[in-house]
Amino acid sequence: MNVMKARALLFLMILGGGLNLFAINIPDFNSLIPQHEGSKYGKDSVKCITNLSLYVEPYKYWKQSKYKSDVINDAIKPWSYVFNNCPRSSQNMLIHGIKITEYRIKNEKDDIAKEKLIDTLLMVYETRIKYFPTRKGRSQVGKIKGDEGVALYKNRPSEYAKAYEILKQSIDEDKERAKGSVYIYYFRALTRMAQSGEADPSEVVEAYDQISTYLDANIKKYEAAGKSKKVEVYQNIKGSIESMFEPFASCEVLVRIYDKKFEETPDDVELLKKITAILDKKKCYDSDLYLSAIVNLHKAEPTPESAFLIGKMYLKNEQYNKALEYLREATAMEDQDKLFNNYMYLAEIYRYKHNFEKSRAMARKAISVDGTKGAPYSFIGDLYADSAGKCGNDDLTKLVAYWAAVDKYKKAKQVEPALAEAMNTRISAYRHHFPSKEVMFFYNVSEGDDYTVPCWINEKTKARAAK
Repeated sequence: MNVMKARALLFLMILGGGLNLFAINIPDFNSLIPQHEGSKYGKDSVKCITNLSLYVEPYKYWKQSKYKSDVINDAIKPWSYVFNNCPRSSQNMLIHGIKITEYRIKNEKDDIAKEKLIDTLLMVYETRIKYFPTRKGRSQVGKIKGDEGVALYKNRPSEYAKAYEILKQSIDEDKERAKGSVYIYYFRALTRMAQSGEADPSEVVEAYDQISTYLDANIKKYEAAGKSKKVEVYQNIKGSIESMFEPFASCEVLVRIYDKKFEETPDDVELLKKITAILDKKKCYDSDLYLSAIVNLHKAEPTPESAFLIGKMYLKNEQYNKALEYLREATAMEDQDKLFNNYMYLAEIYRYKHNFEKSRAMARKAISVDGTKGAPYSFIGDLYADSAGKCGNDDLTKLVAYWAAVDKYKKAKQVEPALAEAMNTRISAYRHHFPSKEVMFFYNVSEGDDYTVPCWINEKTKARAAK
């Protein structure tokens, strides 16, 4: 049935008592329309239902055209009548009205008229909340508020503070059931408020914490259900939120917010993961909170990776025995870069404890993990240079360790040419500490002779005179 036929039929239905049309199973309007002033069809019920029907047909065709046909223009006037005179008549009418009004806003050239249409759009949302707060027995206020807030922000970005309040109501109502766009525009509005001084940065942190909880719940839910596309959607939303959050979270603010939460539930694994992740991302390593959280997390869910992080923290704080305990545990890591660093940290600790032989063993472990890095060779060279005076008992043996040290510096720049300048500086400095030709002659050693450096070093080298 086209639009004109629909209109003609309605006219006949209204006027056609004499034509006996109601005898062919067309319902009696008087039986359908409540005849009191409080009717959901308004004061003029017949006119309300007439306009309802007049707007529906062109809307249907417009929808079938994927919202491209100009037939929608035939729906605007009758829809406007229904909205203004009997808004309780149909929830679908209000839903359709949002689509119609958005279309009109998009195509309106006059700024004043566009602003009035935006007012109408917001009014449609509020009207729907007023008359249809539930659907299928469940509140839909949060959902409608979310759509309204997003629409306000998109159409009037300057009213971000008002949009924030509407979107906050939506999230408070729906929590993890809110739409992804609601989270994004809510957080965008709040960060703009923080930029303009209308909100404290701590509010941004609190909102980030809240939204992250809801997003993580959705990611976890859809992962369990095997819905990878949904997981990707929520991960992308989370990425957008994190990008907006990045400029606002100073370590001071983060620690202030999360310290309170940690004190309340210090063994909450999900909270501990959140604290360590966000503080790690912002590199807030100097805070006591970071160390306390990661230690508690390790107790609950020990992994070589968490042991590595704890060990690093204790090493930085010069608590070497505690650092040693955790870094030993971390040697089970599979990540080769972290494992390399872990062995180098262990080497540092043993050097501090004057156990040079054990320190060298850890540096050699690092070499076995990645032989393309020169740092372990340079480190061993430093160990040899530090031991020179302690590994001999005469003018020759107190200096021969420098031979072995220079060998390691040469090896370091060989495997990693980027270290050449630093290694050449060391080589040049320690060559001056080689034994003189006179000392070598006195002990019957010639340049180029094979020589095994004594003491714990016990390494073969070539004899060389100072230069």
